[in-house]
Amino acid sequence: MGGFAPHTPQDIFEQMKEDIVLLDRSASDLARMIAAREIKPSEVMEAHLARSASVNGAVNAIVSPRAPEVLMDEARAADDAPVRGWLHGLPLAVKDLVAVKGLRTTYGSPIFADHVPGADDLVAARMRAAGAILVGKTNTPEWGHGSHSLNPVFGVTRNPYDLTRTAGGSSGGAAAALAARLVPLADGSDMMGSLRNPAAFCNVYGMRPSYGRVPGDALGDTFMATLATEGPMARTVEDVARFLGVLAGENPTVPFGLPGGDFLRPPADLKGRRIGWLGDWGGAYPCEPGILDLCRAGLAVLADQGAEIDEVAPPFPAEKLWWAWLTLRAFLNAGAKGAMRDDPAQWAQLKPETQWEIEQGLAVTAAEVHAASVIRSRWYARAAKLFARYDALVMPSAQVWPFPADWRWPQAINGRAMDTYHRWMEVVVPISLIGLPSLAVPCGFGATGLPMGMQIIGRFGADAEVLAIGQSYHAATDWPGRRPPAL
Repeated sequence: MGGFAPHTPQDIFEQMKEDIVLLDRSASDLARMIAAREIKPSEVMEAHLARSASVNGAVNAIVSPRAPEVLMDEARAADDAPVRGWLHGLPLAVKDLVAVKGLRTTYGSPIFADHVPGADDLVAARMRAAGAILVGKTNTPEWGHGSHSLNPVFGVTRNPYDLTRTAGGSSGGAAAALAARLVPLADGSDMMGSLRNPAAFCNVYGMRPSYGRVPGDALGDTFMATLATEGPMARTVEDVARFLGVLAGENPTVPFGLPGGDFLRPPADLKGRRIGWLGDWGGAYPCEPGILDLCRAGLAVLADQGAEIDEVAPPFPAEKLWWAWLTLRAFLNAGAKGAMRDDPAQWAQLKPETQWEIEQGLAVTAAEVHAASVIRSRWYARAAKLFARYDALVMPSAQVWPFPADWRWPQAINGRAMDTYHRWMEVVVPISLIGLPSLAVPCGFGATGLPMGMQIIGRFGADAEVLAIGQSYHAATDWPGRRPPAL
């Protein structure tokens, strides 16, 4: 590759061609090429920095970027150093809900606008240990609340496929950075679809692993806080599986851990596999026109590979799942942030949605928490029976197409009013509530050229099996490779 600052128009043109080829490579390809000394980390960094300088201003996916000259120095140091791990020399940006030592970490909140942590959270530490060079943060909604990456610190992240539209959230910055070729991999987190919704909106993959597969940090509420998890995002399923291997593995300081290991499997042989299509849960989860059709086209890909597709009736009352979800989510938010209610200065800086969560949670009774937990347990048992019949279940990843970036959230779906700021994301709740593994896969583009996706869901602990099905699907589709954004 050429130097960092070509001087003639022809040099610039040739450099751009080389960078485009490099930027379209998967993280796995880049890692193999670096290990074989076919390319240098400094060349990979150079290409991604040039791309960021060109398009990140419009997309606003990476925030708090580190100085390019410092990053190039670190990349050059990695050129001749022994390969430290699978991520050796790869430029990655960390979601702004994850603390990174020495790097501004705001949680999208003006309260933490100047916060610089003194230590890495576990996810960032594992990325560093595998050799990644951390280039900055990826944008997120304030406190991760809502699937629209808008906050008062950095503004809105825009969809690389249409800059007037949202990239989703809360891992919207991560999904947009992947789609725009600003990074080869991204970490995300998922409580209420925060990996799956933006993956659908940005034509990439997002994996919500089984709860406990990627542990959290040692927090006082870990025994109760079992709704959210970290997970990998990428443009190929191979990359998702390899990155999950980096992030996964028990943390002895927190409970409910699952083992790590190698999650990469050959593409699954789908002949005779039974897959259940849950669709819109019998109409409980309204979807904008065209979304279910696109998901059915994705199911047809699996059917063409030999899978047997069954339509599955709603296996549990949606209204009970929603009530349990609202109760437990609000309870946890009030526990984590309720003290801000007593600080007028902090309270005034919280967005209305977060204030609402806290107010709802402070009103929850012990009897309601118990009742919600009973619903959660009964749904888990019912889902286990479903997986005695099916190898996987499939649902849409989102109920709406990427909406205008100047909205706070969609107020209605097909004329049905949304009674909370996140009701339009309800399709992800059944899986989040019981911690099942779910791989959001792209399933094409609608009539207006916007992306959409569907979830491939497995039994608890079957992360590798879900990824193997995803490998088969990706081999037949490769939507991220076939249709990159025209930035």
